[in-house]
Amino acid sequence: MRIASTQYHSTMNTAMQNASSKLEDVMQQIASGQKLLKPSDDPITSVRLSRLTREDAALSQFRDNIGALKSRLQQNESLLTSMNGDMQQARDLMVWAADGGNNSADVAAMASSLEALRDSLYFAANSQDQEGRYLFSGTLTSTATVGFNAAAVPGSRYSFNGNLADQKVVVGNGVTQVANVTLQEMAGMLNQLDSTIATLQTPGVNVSAPAVHTQLATTLTMIDTTMGAISSKVARLGGAQNILDTLDTNHANVSLSNKQAYLSLGQLDYGDAAVKLNGYTTAVQATQKAYSKVSALSLFNVL
Repeated sequence: MRIASTQYHSTMNTAMQNASSKLEDVMQQIASGQKLLKPSDDPITSVRLSRLTREDAALSQFRDNIGALKSRLQQNESLLTSMNGDMQQARDLMVWAADGGNNSADVAAMASSLEALRDSLYFAANSQDQEGRYLFSGTLTSTATVGFNAAAVPGSRYSFNGNLADQKVVVGNGVTQVANVTLQEMAGMLNQLDSTIATLQTPGVNVSAPAVHTQLATTLTMIDTTMGAISSKVARLGGAQNILDTLDTNHANVSLSNKQAYLSLGQLDYGDAAVKLNGYTTAVQATQKAYSKVSALSLFNVL
């Protein structure tokens, strides 16, 4: 049977192109370490790998959110703990001021210390983050938590300007964690403390007078109540951080499992690839040699 030269050349070119293409694919697999170079190589496995990639991206985002949230909660906890320390000092001074043995000069000196503590609490309540957002104003982060009206009389100069809404951060599939703390109690305590400071600074004040003694007792109760509320917030912050630690560990474990599954599905078997590479290389070389030999033949070789 005679074969036309055109048909022969076309057949040989197609054979060499197919062998070269497979050889190139194997070399790309070896270079990349990936078993699949395109989805059509294995559609089902490609879909699985795509899902694993999306899930791992989501887990990475959750872990980033957790890291940022933990930093903020730790900052809030530190500030609240410091405020409780200031209020404890104010409480100690209030107990001391209630001692009937103090004269007006003594309590006036105590009032100066109370002023410093009042101002420290006011500035701490209006703490801001690096972007200038107020930490304790609920969702009104551009509004100072506690407002101050210098023109008002002592006892009514401070006001809570935030709200009680929660800022929620997504830390898992369908899981959110509150990121903020509100300090609605602080304005009332500051007003009570401010009023008491004004009383203690009154020349000739008698701390044994019933009205003054009642005011001191009321202020002491207000400080205790506010300290209790802030201590509860600190405890909740600690609990939230423990929950975040657990979630972060769970996300890390799932991410590790996904990476192992991804490697199992998508990683190249170098032993198998080496065998294929050798086979395709031999096929290409054999095809090229056969094509060269046959192309050199003519009818005169058999006459």
